Amino acid sequence: MTLKWNISSIGTQVMKMMKFFTYILCSQRSKKYYIGSTMNLDKRVEKHNRGEVKSTKSGIPWNLVYFESFESRSEAFVREHQIKKKKSRKYIETLLK
Repeated sequence: MTLKWNISSIGTQVMKMMKFFTYILCSQRSKKYYIGSTMNLDKRVEKHNRGEVKSTKSGIPWNLVYFESFESRSEAFVREHQIKKKKSRKYIETLLK
């Protein structure tokens, strides 16, 4: 089962009930998107914003704009790579609507 969420439509309580996530961040500085997957969404976003992730350090601060939840790590990873393969800002922005 996959659940898709626009970040403005969900609270932290629901996020804590899910197991694995594919997420999209948007840099306030560069307006670029970053796609990733994790087991702990809150902590991962904090790491991005503390500069602990080399590939996103230059874009701080980052906002969580979208995520999907999955029952397994492999499902989240597969979805992350599906989105990345599109290489399309337009596709990402359709997910955000």
